[in-house]
Amino acid sequence: MKIFCVGRNYAEHAKELNNAIPENPLIFMKPPTALLKDDKPFYYPNFSNDIHYEVEVVIKISKNGKKIDAKFAHKYYNEFTLGIDFTARDIQSQLKEKGHPWEIAKGFDSSAVIGTFLNKKDYDLENLTFSLLKNNEVVQKGNTKQMIYNIDTIISYISNYYMLQTGDLIYTGTPKGVGAVSIGNKLIGKIEEKEIFYTEIK
Repeated sequence: MKIFCVGRNYAEHAKELNNAIPENPLIFMKPPTALLKDDKPFYYPNFSNDIHYEVEVVIKISKNGKKIDAKFAHKYYNEFTLGIDFTARDIQSQLKEKGHPWEIAKGFDSSAVIGTFLNKKDYDLENLTFSLLKNNEVVQKGNTKQMIYNIDTIISYISNYYMLQTGDLIYTGTPKGVGAVSIGNKLIGKIEEKEIFYTEIK
């Protein structure tokens, strides 16, 4: 199982971090040990002082595929959910300044919260509203129609470089409003008004 993530896929988020809009989907990966399931708590790591939340729609690949045309990409996933791409922003900034890879700032253990999966037939994934609440206050709210690259385009692009396999996950990018977490914070992810995940920072 592989975990793909898309960076800077919402223009307002790219702007808030002073990043350029990418000419193609910006892809990075997390290892399977990054997954944080079943509403388990997130334990603040001792190597960072600036962990940020990034809420994202997540797609689960349902069959193997390589070099998938975008017009057929919808046939390669049936389920989706919401998750968090936790980021050690201080480490990421240090590594980016040096021109070094920044995987350790994104792929550390438990850095990928994953929620309850939903059937895509029950939702319009081209116009899907989702949000993140921190201590019951909305801190991020987005809609998939704001994506620079939509889900089918992302699947097609990734499949040019990697064989997509059943069970692979794709985190499709975060809207504006990312911010830091602290011990004691309670995070809830929602699709429309449905609660999809919960995690407490410990």
